[in-house]
Amino acid sequence: MDPYEYDESAGNGEFSIIAGVDEAGRGPLAGPVVAAAVVLNRNQRISGVRDSKKVPEAEREELYRMILSSGRVGVGVIDADEIDRINILNATKKAMYIAVSDLGTNPELILIDALTIPGVGVRQIPIIKGDAKSASIAAASIIAKVTRDRIMMEYHAAFPQYGFDSHKGYATREHLECLRLHGPCPIHRKSFHPVMSQQLPFMS
Repeated sequence: MDPYEYDESAGNGEFSIIAGVDEAGRGPLAGPVVAAAVVLNRNQRISGVRDSKKVPEAEREELYRMILSSGRVGVGVIDADEIDRINILNATKKAMYIAVSDLGTNPELILIDALTIPGVGVRQIPIIKGDAKSASIAAASIIAKVTRDRIMMEYHAAFPQYGFDSHKGYATREHLECLRLHGPCPIHRKSFHPVMSQQLPFMS
């Protein structure tokens, strides 16, 4: 099914302002979780919008620019310290709430990848693998992914010994070896098990 057609048929066509919501960064050992909310321009389809994980980096950057220029976008970012305080699921939902609030418009319907957002007084439809079915969710996944990757590149400049520019904080073999050698740095999620087992004082 065309993901744009999914959005158009959502809610039986009763809603004119539909926001897609998705996140990037639930799984990494370091850095923030980032959520995005996107209301696409119904009169301007963007070719190539799909699950961000299936989009090459250069194309993802171009789609990011196109989405920003043609639709409404909101972003929410929750850092590692807060993830440790409230857990990753609650942090993800909080980032999503912030993203919806940041849209600058009130959606009538929210399409969301698998979750629901507490405290949002708007009808929500959680969709399993929504980034493969809904253009709005796919667009949100692209915004969230590019935003988070850019944040991790900034962290790489501050903590180059961890290789954040390559693995973006995910639990790759390279990252785990860096964590073993250097211990956790200030952006590591101390509540995540592979980091907890390496609780050494960070030395800059």
